[in-house]
Amino acid sequence: MTQEPTWPTSDDERTEVMAAVTDVLPKVPQEPPRRTKTAKRAAIVAGSVLGVLAALYAVDLLVSQGTVPRGVTVAGVDVGGLKRSAAEDKLRAEIEPRLTEPVAVRAGDITAAIDPGSAGLSLDWQSTLDQAGDQPLNPFTRVASLFTDREVGVVTHADEDRLTAAVEQLRARTDRPPTEGTIRFEGAKPVAVTPQPGQQLDAAGAKNEVLSHWAAGQTLTLPVTTTPVQVTTDAVQATLDGFVRPAVSTPLVIRGEGAVATLPPEAVAAALTFEPGGGGTLVPKVDHNKLIEAAAPQLKPSEKEGKDAQIVFEGGRPAVQPSVDGKGVDWNPTLQPVFNVLKAPGKHELVAKYQTTPAKVTTEQANQLGITEVIGEFTTSGFAPDSGVNIRTVAQKVNGAIVKPGETFSLNGYTGPRGTAQGYVEAGVIENGAPAREVGGGISQFATTLYNAAYFAGLKDAGHKEHSYYISRYPAAREATVFQSPNGASVIDLKFTNDSGTGVAIQTIWTPSSITVKLWGTKRYTVESIPGERTNFVPPQEKPGPAENCHASAGAQGFTSTDTRVLRDAKSGREVRRETRTVRYNPQPKIVCP
Repeated sequence: MTQEPTWPTSDDERTEVMAAVTDVLPKVPQEPPRRTKTAKRAAIVAGSVLGVLAALYAVDLLVSQGTVPRGVTVAGVDVGGLKRSAAEDKLRAEIEPRLTEPVAVRAGDITAAIDPGSAGLSLDWQSTLDQAGDQPLNPFTRVASLFTDREVGVVTHADEDRLTAAVEQLRARTDRPPTEGTIRFEGAKPVAVTPQPGQQLDAAGAKNEVLSHWAAGQTLTLPVTTTPVQVTTDAVQATLDGFVRPAVSTPLVIRGEGAVATLPPEAVAAALTFEPGGGGTLVPKVDHNKLIEAAAPQLKPSEKEGKDAQIVFEGGRPAVQPSVDGKGVDWNPTLQPVFNVLKAPGKHELVAKYQTTPAKVTTEQANQLGITEVIGEFTTSGFAPDSGVNIRTVAQKVNGAIVKPGETFSLNGYTGPRGTAQGYVEAGVIENGAPAREVGGGISQFATTLYNAAYFAGLKDAGHKEHSYYISRYPAAREATVFQSPNGASVIDLKFTNDSGTGVAIQTIWTPSSITVKLWGTKRYTVESIPGERTNFVPPQEKPGPAENCHASAGAQGFTSTDTRVLRDAKSGREVRRETRTVRYNPQPKIVCP
């Protein structure tokens, strides 16, 4: 009979039994820490997510093969994710209508437009899509494309010359110089001119901007270079209020000795100018010459004109006519306070100051010039009555003229304009070899007479010109002509220099048939003229005359001639020098009347 086991009853027995059981049982591992278990779970989750993402990436890459990368826009048109053919169709549908429309541009503050056809612009669709690139392999780039756009622009072809011409045509509107702030006048009313910076189109940058963005359908901003102004708008207003308005608010009065000049506000306004100053200011200036121009005629009665000492010929001998000092307004001190006067409110008045103006040739100087004897003279004759009027007029003007030592006498300069206002009349002249008429005709005869008088006086030739055609009443290669333009400007002049140490006076003697010029001074030379032979003859050519008032002529042959001036010391008779001049005269044409 089997005996059933019994369990220990005491604590010691139970302890021994538990120890024995523990020794024979297999070892059970202990539970790991909680952090280790969490990390394992995270790794499992992460691996699962990466697996999913990798699967998604693979699917996305497979599905998007052959399409334009996501997020790509061309000239603002979204073509991302489309097949190339679909993308091109979409671009053509949305962009092509723009290609014939003017491209609006802005350059600085100017708006304009460029015609794409005239500028030679066109689009390359294939190259445009090519620059979008292939599908990116970078997963981060692919993910980012879900949330961002990438503008790749268009590929443009352009005719360089036509595009350059189109951009350059914009300059007429875009380019301008800076306009400085200033003040202008409408009569006497001042008007502020607002400053405006200048600008100039950057042609190279403008072409790049047009090439890159002309198909975007938006206004293009073209680069310009700006030229700043110096004067500010506030400075213009300050000058207008602080100076200009008071300056033209009332006439400017200049009180002289027995005469008064009154300049209306319009005259004052005409004398005001403005310049940029430092710190953006506008500086007003007063043009004294403009004020003098307006005031001088009104104050002229208060002045006394001076008169140079002159040589007069009494009983055939020279005598000194005394000089007279003048008295005139001294404008510099008179106008010195004008700026402050114009700036002040109320009346604007100045007091004229005067100065004595001594004669250029005083009586004492004239008496010391050594004008005691005739040193050279010459006479010509054979002029028509109308030419004689002009010769007498110019002779009266020149009579008594003094040429001081070292001075050069100019016939045109001394007489000034020779027109009808000065008493000259129309008379005969030779024009292009044919007879003609003009005011002052015949003056060349006086010029020839004066030239020969200076020639025989031994004075230095300072410039003269012979006639183009020989005139028989004058010595060949020893004559002169003069000419002025219609406005009195000198064209051909007669000049000689007084290279002696004493003065020279000019005496003229006119008769209805002759003109004589005598030069008085201190004789230095006896002068001999040696004419040369005539050579190189050229026969005249026929020339048709005018349809009206034609005067037929036989013409005259041209030739070359010389003249030699021999100067000898007046006291010893010793030859000092010789001067030879060669002149070629043109043939005078034979005029044939119709």
